[in-house]
Amino acid sequence: MTDPAPWWHAATAYQIYPRSFCDSDGDGIGDIPGIISKLDHLADLGIGFVWLSPVYRSPMADNGYDISDYRDIAPEFGTLADMDRLIAEAKARGIGIVMDLVVNHSSDEHEWFRQARQSRDNPYRDYYVWRDPGPDGGAPNDLQSNFGGPAWTYDERTGQYYLHLFDRKQPDLNWQNPELRAAIYDMMNWWLDRGVAGFRMDVIDLIGKDPDAGITADGPDLHRFIREMHDATLKGRDVVTVGEAWSATTEGALKYSGRDAGELSMVFQFAHIVQGWDEVHGKWRPKPFDLVAFKRVMTEWQVALAEDGWNSLFWSNHDLPRAVSKYGDTGRFRVASAKMLATVLHMMKGTPYIYQGEEIGMTNVSFTDISQFRDIETLNFHRIQTAAGVTPGDFLDGANSNGRDNARTPMQWDAGHQAGFTTGEPWIEVNPNHAAINVAADRTDPEGIIAHYRELAGLRRELAVMREGDFTSYLEDHPKIIAYARRHDGARISVLANFTGEAVAVDVPEGLALTGRAISANYPGRDTLTGRVELRPFEAVAILEA
Repeated sequence: MTDPAPWWHAATAYQIYPRSFCDSDGDGIGDIPGIISKLDHLADLGIGFVWLSPVYRSPMADNGYDISDYRDIAPEFGTLADMDRLIAEAKARGIGIVMDLVVNHSSDEHEWFRQARQSRDNPYRDYYVWRDPGPDGGAPNDLQSNFGGPAWTYDERTGQYYLHLFDRKQPDLNWQNPELRAAIYDMMNWWLDRGVAGFRMDVIDLIGKDPDAGITADGPDLHRFIREMHDATLKGRDVVTVGEAWSATTEGALKYSGRDAGELSMVFQFAHIVQGWDEVHGKWRPKPFDLVAFKRVMTEWQVALAEDGWNSLFWSNHDLPRAVSKYGDTGRFRVASAKMLATVLHMMKGTPYIYQGEEIGMTNVSFTDISQFRDIETLNFHRIQTAAGVTPGDFLDGANSNGRDNARTPMQWDAGHQAGFTTGEPWIEVNPNHAAINVAADRTDPEGIIAHYRELAGLRRELAVMREGDFTSYLEDHPKIIAYARRHDGARISVLANFTGEAVAVDVPEGLALTGRAISANYPGRDTLTGRVELRPFEAVAILEA
């Protein structure tokens, strides 16, 4: 007898960025009561668990990813009682709440850091990473922050530098300190005992860093720390964990999520994201989408984790551009391309994540001035890159294409005032296209994008071949078509999709050809994939063999 598959193999996940989801009190900031008011929307979609971006108490230098109290809720989001009610109300609908766990760093306003900077012999000093100035009196070394500029800030009171791999208001926690680790594990158990369904672990690949050796990701103690965390908090609990690991490779992923790893359920890897970034300017000068390169990455991960580990599947999140704008079409074929992207992703093996608004085909915003942006990373790099000679116009083009604020404009619930997100002035502008693109409008269409996502979530719960089937890629060098098959216990699904706004004729490979019924399609009338077929613009079809 083999152990039954974990519940999250059959689940479809949904990410909520609370600040931008639904505002219940008119202050322009989304909140927990607002989320509760929309749980029926998620239940109707068939969501199994929600990844909730941070709602802890925070000064919001990085919109909540700078935590000042891990055991309290930011007042703009609500109260701890609101959080308990969200967990309970979601559970009543069969939805788990997965908390965002940010433990690579805290806020500089956390009591631990307030104490740590009082003196070098303070009991909390070693909760953070401190170093003496370098020989020249400057920073200890040349480590750079992910948000731009040096990763070291000088603290005049104690005469040392502290490390921050992100903003200076986000000092890195010192995982080499067993007392710090024990405090984190105690906090995690506190949340698990309150009923959360697991954790999404922010930049977890950085906690094993060795800053003196210039090592930030995949440090020598990384997996020892995560295994210790697992044993102290997760072991024996029926929860789901996903680690954000920008450095993850296929081989490294098995160290996190392999059957015998004893660490996490899965990781978020970003190889399919960064292959579209410029080698020098990074995401601020994106390269044209290369489907062949994209397929190569996705196939590599599907094959590598075929027998062990588990994939997380996503197009977008709170740090990435909108999927339709990046990979589909924002004009005539917006709906078709949104459905195509959903079919292609959700038919793969792994846990699919829907980012809020993806289920209605929300698009990138088009800001015309840097003052409209709110993201600390974007604002920092605007200063750095324009000082280095990049024109403001070129930077805005890059930010409008790949900046993090694209995913953070308010959720578009209806065509009314502020898209139904708030009765007040939103913290960031609503995309003007909410008049046409919104939940209320999409729900009136039985063939809408929401209906398409609902069907995919239902199929994942229903079909073992969709959850557990092996993966075979076809037409790997075709620049316009993605094609793959899933097989399990005698069942077979074939998936064929056109990533362009033009009709594309293609000969169906022998291993992909079959006749059956279309279980996911964005155009009607196709139940057979044999011979030469002509795919309509952004057409995607998944056929289950009869």
